[in-house]
Amino acid sequence: MVAELVRTWVAGWAVSRRTPRPTELPWGWYVEVDDPKEVGRLVLPEPSPATVRAAAASVEAPYTWLKFPGEPCDAQPWLPEGWVVDEEESGHLMTAGLRRTEPVAPDGYAASVEQDGGVTFVRVHDSAGELAARGQMAVIGRAGVVDRVVTQEAHRRRGLGGFVMRTLADEALARGAGVGVLGATDDGRALYESLGWRLSTPLTECVYRP
Repeated sequence: MVAELVRTWVAGWAVSRRTPRPTELPWGWYVEVDDPKEVGRLVLPEPSPATVRAAAASVEAPYTWLKFPGEPCDAQPWLPEGWVVDEEESGHLMTAGLRRTEPVAPDGYAASVEQDGGVTFVRVHDSAGELAARGQMAVIGRAGVVDRVVTQEAHRRRGLGGFVMRTLADEALARGAGVGVLGATDDGRALYESLGWRLSTPLTECVYRP
């Protein structure tokens, strides 16, 4: 079950971020990212000491990330020299059964929903036209993979994050999805749990910094 969720998350993330399609490898997938802080990511659905070491040993480019389900505190002994566990970046893989709620934007805000390249974008602007919150999603089979949900600091605690998530859920349902999947930070987890999302597994994130 967790392995299939990881597969869905990787596929949806790649569509959402418009990266090349994930490359399948014996122990998981590689996604080319082409960012100074993340040149690419290796994702393992079923990690073990042997598969983590093999995946890490295949890397030559600094700032390649390695991500897999499991507790960050368990991972460091599995890693070759030059690799570190980034506990701040490590997070949580979460899921939810989606339901329609037809949310209304909070007073003083206006929302837009756009489709582009298979990705749904929800944006919320304040009365001055400034972007206050946003989120996006790719539908992979029966799953809506949620990504990049952000509320600007000046607009937090006004219900915008919940509004964006509910709007994305309605859009996912309209496109045939029934389940939501996302990778959450520690801060985001509290919001998602308040909306009925549940933890499926911790996510460990490691980075190659030789």
